[in-house]
Amino acid sequence: MVLYGLDLLGVAVFAVSGALAAGRKHLDLLGVMVIAIVTALGGGTLRDLLLDRAPVFWVQQPDYLLVAIGAGLLTVLYTHCWRPPKRALLIADAAGLALFSISGAQVAAAAQFSSLVVILMGTCSGVVGGVIRDVLLVEIPIILKRGNIYATAAIAGVALDLALQKVGVSDTASALLGMAAIMSLRLAAIIWGLRLPVYRFTDTRQP
Repeated sequence: MVLYGLDLLGVAVFAVSGALAAGRKHLDLLGVMVIAIVTALGGGTLRDLLLDRAPVFWVQQPDYLLVAIGAGLLTVLYTHCWRPPKRALLIADAAGLALFSISGAQVAAAAQFSSLVVILMGTCSGVVGGVIRDVLLVEIPIILKRGNIYATAAIAGVALDLALQKVGVSDTASALLGMAAIMSLRLAAIIWGLRLPVYRFTDTRQP
């Protein structure tokens, strides 16, 4: 029940990030809601399609869709009255990344896939919604920005979750610690500008 609640919270914060991003592009209400919904549900939908889970999670449990719609509408109402903090979009995105990466990994782990597939599916669940959001809004996706610690944070957190489970830590505790690791890495990157090393290759051969 705790993890289900966290899963719904992940949908909500990703919907918030989608609505904020759409609002900054001055979309109408329908456009804002479309971006909020695809941001919240896109990663999990692709995960379920790749894992051949039918129907996808939000069709089977419409609560997810209702939460995404509700969070999007509340974001519109809130920002109509108050200006959100400057980094609200990045913080909401970081929270969604943490929550959805771990929940996505748990879906793959429950289906008894290998650890590598679990990490991949967890990362997919966490990052794809944001990628779809950015592509629809004609932005460079965060995952593709040079040196950005984003998918790396998801990979590290899911790997920590799996490692803790293997040494006997409970599923709930390992999931919470994995989420904390993802959130901490992402927020550290936002606050202190941490970056991954950039690979540079220059072909010096003459034509």
